[in-house]
Formats: sequence, structure tokens, C-alpha cells
Amino acid sequence: MDKNIENRNERRKIDYFVHESSYIDENVMIGEGTKIWHFCHVQSGARIGKYCRLGQNVNIANNVVIGDNVKIQNNVSVYEGVELEDGVFCGPSCVFTNDLTPRAKFPKGRQNYRRTIVREGASIGANATIVCGHSIGKYAMIAAGAVVTKDVPDYALVVGIPGSVVGAVCECGNLLKDGNQCKVCKREINGLVRIVPGMGRTEYSTRGTNQ
Repeated sequence: MDKNIENRNERRKIDYFVHESSYIDENVMIGEGTKIWHFCHVQSGARIGKYCRLGQNVNIANNVVIGDNVKIQNNVSVYEGVELEDGVFCGPSCVFTNDLTPRAKFPKGRQNYRRTIVREGASIGANATIVCGHSIGKYAMIAAGAVVTKDVPDYALVVGIPGSVVGAVCECGNLLKDGNQCKVCKREINGLVRIVPGMGRTEYSTRGTNQ
């Protein structure tokens, strides 16, 4: 390990792991037990909770807030304006944005970034894209390759381009096929409502979501 990293670790009494190939800027908070692997960059003002896992080539931008027990797989950039609550999973190469109408020639500045929040326990599949300015509900599941263009209810399963709700999932991740009780873990999800039968499938929503 580089001597500068060793000295910095000693000064901060670090109780987390950062691979020697990664860069941690000044004014960053990282919780105990967190592991940051190869070729990552955590920028100034970012806050990362306890027991998180950042895979290879992850960029955490300025002022991003990440909760506890979050797992971010390889090749993910979490841009300023994005917040990940506790227990969120970000699959490989999923994409966040923070500007709905970006132009290289006419930058708007951070005051115009659109906020995106991913609620507790939600999962985002590989190569999915989250268009900024929306929220993803608790324990929602975004399928691989989906493009999210509107708010996602709690426990919703979202697939396709643009993303649409095609079902509901339990906190454990299994599909809820009949009713509100998971056949696998036996949890009952309160407030889950079947709303739109038709087109050969049933869609779901939940009461009290951020739509």
C-alpha cells in the first residue's frame, strides 16, 4: 500500500477498507466495515454508510449520500443528486443521471440537478437506467436493462423500455404471484393492492407510495 494512504489511514483511525488503486478525496465520510475495491473514486462531500460494498470502477460523486449495507457492483457511477437508502443493490453498469436536458456547451450547474432517491432495500438490475428526478420505492425490483422514467411504487417489479410495473416482489426478492403473502419466506406485505388486470397480466401498486 502507498505510504500516503497508510499515513492517511492512521490519522483517520480507519475501520474500513480501501484498495490501494482507489482514490478517496478529502471531506468524505465512510462507515465502519465498508469495503471499496479496485479503481474507485469517492469525491468530496460524499457520505457512505456502514458495511457497504463498492465493486471495481465505481465513482461516487460529490455530496452523494449512501446508507448502510448498500452494494454497488462494477462500473457504476452514482452522480450528485442521487441518494441510496439502506440496503440498496445496484447491479453492474446500471446508470444514474442528474440532468434531463444535458448540453456540453450549456452546463446548468449543480443547483439544477434533479434529485433521485432509491428507497430502502430496492434493487436495480444490470444495465438499467434511472432517469433523474424520480424515486424508486422500498424493496422495488428494477429488471436488467429497464429504463425508469417515472416514480416506482414500493415492492413493484419494473421491466422494459420505458419501464412499466408488471408485478410485485417480496422483501426477500421473490415474485408475489397470488395475494400479498410470499410463498417462499411467508412475509405478508401490508398495503399491496392489485390494480390493473388485463393484457394477459396483472399490475400492482401500493398505498402510500411516492408517485
